[in-house]
Amino acid sequence: MTPLDGNPGARLTGALLLTSMVAILAGVAIVVPSGLTLNPADPAAALTAVRDNVGLHLTELAFDVLGWLALTAAGLTLAGSNSVVRPHLAVLAGGLLAAAGLAGLLHDAGNLALTQLAGEPLGPTNHVARGTLLTAKWAVNLAGLLWVAATAVTAVGLTTSRWLRRAGAFAAASGLAAVTVPWTTGTDSLSSAPEQLGYGLHLPVMLWYALLAWQCLRRTAPATS
Repeated sequence: MTPLDGNPGARLTGALLLTSMVAILAGVAIVVPSGLTLNPADPAAALTAVRDNVGLHLTELAFDVLGWLALTAAGLTLAGSNSVVRPHLAVLAGGLLAAAGLAGLLHDAGNLALTQLAGEPLGPTNHVARGTLLTAKWAVNLAGLLWVAATAVTAVGLTTSRWLRRAGAFAAASGLAAVTVPWTTGTDSLSSAPEQLGYGLHLPVMLWYALLAWQCLRRTAPATS
């Protein structure tokens, strides 16, 4: 029997992680094909895209908010459990994961503010929209950085199989590459191509947490007499 077996805290963490991954991936599946990645380099185009696709934009935001909220809650349950991560690393891993979720919610707050700006005349709101977009983009970059740190600590401290720890190390390396992409542009704005690359590089992190969630959920409670 592993430490995950029959542990309700582990199963709750797994359910929250799986909810988070499904919701965030659903949001990405809406954003990428619809052109709603909202690049700060062209605030007028971003405002127009939101105005023309406000229903899709709000739907994506709803999925994203659910995903980041679930990730925050998963971090808190992980911090309070000794069954998924070794006790001396549980609080650190869970705290970093919860902080990533909060930074993601800050990102969504910026995108929600942009929704209201999209209803204003383009000219006067361009500078405000650019500042809002830049804040939202760097908030999600911070969320990614915290998420990568949480992945590394969680992988080191896992109480489950060795292959999952190794996969976590690979996911953390890929996620670190994703969050460094915006730093390579210097003072220039990030174009859409590197942004799409960042999404792709962060995918292993989300898939790894989905695997971890499945490991937590597949354990069944021991029989009681």
